[in-house]
Amino acid sequence: MPTPAQRRRLERAARAAAEESYSPYSEFRVGAAILTASGRVYAGCNVENASYGLCNCAERTAIFTAAAEGERQIRAVVVYTPTKQPTLPCGACRQVINEFGPDAVVISVCDSDRRLETTLPELLPHAFGPKDLA
Repeated sequence: MPTPAQRRRLERAARAAAEESYSPYSEFRVGAAILTASGRVYAGCNVENASYGLCNCAERTAIFTAAAEGERQIRAVVVYTPTKQPTLPCGACRQVINEFGPDAVVISVCDSDRRLETTLPELLPHAFGPKDLA
């Protein structure tokens, strides 16, 4: 469970990442930040592509960046969307979060004071993951 200071740091990082979003088609700037078991924070933004199927969500950008640095355990994910209601990760992102953080806390924030906080098991019950390949 992230501390209050870590939560603030994650939220700031997610909001800042959204500013770097490459979203010329949807104009929907999303940012995410993850807290790893080592205590490091990694941020990412959504990256769109003219071939829509090749777009990448902010959550996966942050996770793939962390994985490229050798991180293998996620403790928490914060997602920021420029909306009045918080938005939870899509199904593909939930599956990728499960790969590295099957018990991760997921927090969604937006441009209002509203927020959603849950856990990955609540978002993706009965998930398929590494344990199923053992």
